[in-house]
Amino acid sequence: MAYKIEKVAVLGSGVMGAQIAAHLVNAGYKVLLLDILPSELVGQPAVETKPAKGEWGHHHAAAGARNRVASQAVENMKKMKPAPFFVPELAGEVRVGNFEDDLPKVAEADWIIEAIIERLDIKRSLYEKVDKFRRKGSIVSSNTSGISIRGMSEGMSEDFRKHFLGTHFFNPPRYMKLLEIISTPETLPEVVDFVADFCDRRLGKGVAYAKDTPNFIANRIGTFGMMYTMKVMLEDGYTIEEVDKITGPVVGRPKTAAFRTLDLVGLDTFSMVASNVHSAVIGDEKRDVFQLPEFVKQMVEKKWLGNKSKQGFYKKVKGESGDQILALDVNTLEYRPQQKVKYPSHESVKPIENLRERLKTLVYGEDPVGKFLWKTLSETFIYSANRIPEIADDIVQIDNALKWGFNWELGVFESWDAIGVEKSVERLKTEGRVVPEFVSKLLASGKKSFYERREGYTYYFDYESGDYKKIDDKPGLIILPSLKERNKVVKRNPGASLIDIGDGVACLEFHSKMNSIGGDTVSMMNFAIKEVGQNFEGLVVGNQGENFSAGANIMMLLLAAQEEEWDEIDLMIRSFQNANMQLRYSDKPVVTAPFGLALGGGCEVTMHGDRARPAAETYIGLVEIGVGLIPAGGGTKELVLRATEQAAMESAEADPFPYIKQAFESIATAKVATSAMEGRKYGFIRKSDPISMSRDRQIDDAKQMVLAMVREGYRKPEPKNNIVALGEAALSALKLGVHLMVQAGYATEYEGKIARKIAYVLTGGDLSYKTTVSEQYLLDLEREAFLSLCGERKTQERIQSMLKTGKALRN
Repeated sequence: MAYKIEKVAVLGSGVMGAQIAAHLVNAGYKVLLLDILPSELVGQPAVETKPAKGEWGHHHAAAGARNRVASQAVENMKKMKPAPFFVPELAGEVRVGNFEDDLPKVAEADWIIEAIIERLDIKRSLYEKVDKFRRKGSIVSSNTSGISIRGMSEGMSEDFRKHFLGTHFFNPPRYMKLLEIISTPETLPEVVDFVADFCDRRLGKGVAYAKDTPNFIANRIGTFGMMYTMKVMLEDGYTIEEVDKITGPVVGRPKTAAFRTLDLVGLDTFSMVASNVHSAVIGDEKRDVFQLPEFVKQMVEKKWLGNKSKQGFYKKVKGESGDQILALDVNTLEYRPQQKVKYPSHESVKPIENLRERLKTLVYGEDPVGKFLWKTLSETFIYSANRIPEIADDIVQIDNALKWGFNWELGVFESWDAIGVEKSVERLKTEGRVVPEFVSKLLASGKKSFYERREGYTYYFDYESGDYKKIDDKPGLIILPSLKERNKVVKRNPGASLIDIGDGVACLEFHSKMNSIGGDTVSMMNFAIKEVGQNFEGLVVGNQGENFSAGANIMMLLLAAQEEEWDEIDLMIRSFQNANMQLRYSDKPVVTAPFGLALGGGCEVTMHGDRARPAAETYIGLVEIGVGLIPAGGGTKELVLRATEQAAMESAEADPFPYIKQAFESIATAKVATSAMEGRKYGFIRKSDPISMSRDRQIDDAKQMVLAMVREGYRKPEPKNNIVALGEAALSALKLGVHLMVQAGYATEYEGKIARKIAYVLTGGDLSYKTTVSEQYLLDLEREAFLSLCGERKTQERIQSMLKTGKALRN
């Protein structure tokens, strides 16, 4: 049968259930969130008012006492950080109810997700009730982190069992990419395929297929790695700060490293997962590793659970000189001032940008870093290799689960390749350790790595066949590095490349450090417009790095300002303005594809495409005031244009001032939208621009938009020469606001000076009355204001501070 999802019922409004509901609402689906009756109301008849006609459940803000558990969960999410909702208003889209009164409503749901307490008996009891009400063919899944999927569905109806599977979201669901899918022998293959595709395309998830084994893939391997890390720490006398220094970004792990991550996760949650594995994996050769150390048991007893209890491995306290971070001594269970840790080997590998080379250098070192990494990584390697095919059919599922579930840059087998399989196996043998059969099979076949790259494709070593298997590209997935390996680069310079992505569409890819915009980038923008105009149907501006663009190269700007090379700076700004205007008035359609950070110049590039296709997680804004400047790549001009267009859409007589004021606030307070949806509110992204939930599919989504514009008969827009400029009255009103902000201490005197320049540009400069102006007029104004600020000492101080500390100086 053909499956579709429009309505989703989430059963259980705890931490995971509520946030899964929030993310489904983010993606545009109708969601009903159910939970238990408050204990004092059990047994009492329902007297609540019914939902509004046509509503699927109650609005959480007016849900009544019987729905208090679910409605309070929604209310709590509005205050959470990081925020589960793209914008707070989406909380109003969640409908709530309770199991006693509203369980029959699951008959309307296309997908029912259970996320209640991790007890098999309670889950089965709920499923028995659900099975009576659900519609045949509707999908049912559990968000369990480790209970047997098959065990949960036994005894249910045949249709239930055929449409039942595990869908293990990682916390927090909005931000964590991993979704583990676990099927049973009775789950229909087409259900698995549909749910995997839906979660990939519509929820932006990376799907890893796990076996129905204790704690599946990521938690099984990740928990083993953490437990073994603790074991080595205790045996060899490392401190938690030393372990966190060794297990952080230097080896491709998150900044939170080992113990800060546990504080985030919660020691109660981690302990439960470890205990579950220990009790379930009776035949596991490393079962003893999952026994909790005594100090962890004591921390849980004391409720030192991490961030949720305000103390765990680290604790923030107020001291005489401000906040101070204390660290736990695991031997005494007492807190002490956090110690600064420095290792010479870390300093020596700083110049090594390639993570694989850096990891190899560190692992084979003879210092405490090398010894710690070798012990912990090699044991995790061996344990993971011995889990195939127990927990997954192939190494790709394991590596993806760990990368997507824990934000590792390299998976287990990718890391093993990095340090050299042959070299590491020789050392294992020397140490008298048992080499996994899987690894022996690899080396016996004459192969030297788990992965191999050929002609832009990745192959992995397959356990069953004993040979390499190709990882096929998914339909709708464009991988820019692979295209570059297949000689699809049209032209390249150090800052950017133009790549042929097929079907007559090219992609302009930034690849400087942080994808900052400098002369090379601008040069390639100009080339791209010319080349696409002659030889392609259209252009996508996007990349697949960590961020779209963190803004202009301010180092080059500072050097020029210090040398008082004003003509050079003027030329730099004009060049960037012209490049953006060429994007706007290209003969062929241009779609920009921002994601991650799209700040300053990155935001300006985004706004100058015909359309934008932002990733859902796009952090976008005009933040130039933080370095003492104003947007001058067309960003200020663009917000004036959008403000006046918005007013005109309201009515021909509408006053544009409220929209200009909003634009002023966005620039003067350096507002950064924390999602693409919020970016629409601030005017950085048009309301008509669709959002890509999947980062992996974003380039292809943008490409399809280009092709759609071509099919519709694209005609380039005409330059705007009738932009409303409000003149002196509006400027005075904005200046008054600035004055009050400075007087109240919300802005410094210098920030007031910059803000007045922003207001001057937004209202059209020296105009005594409301009139119309051209885009070029506004571009000239913003460029002149930018230039004047470059000569200010306080602006140069702000730029220096940003370069040195990464933080804005408020001078």
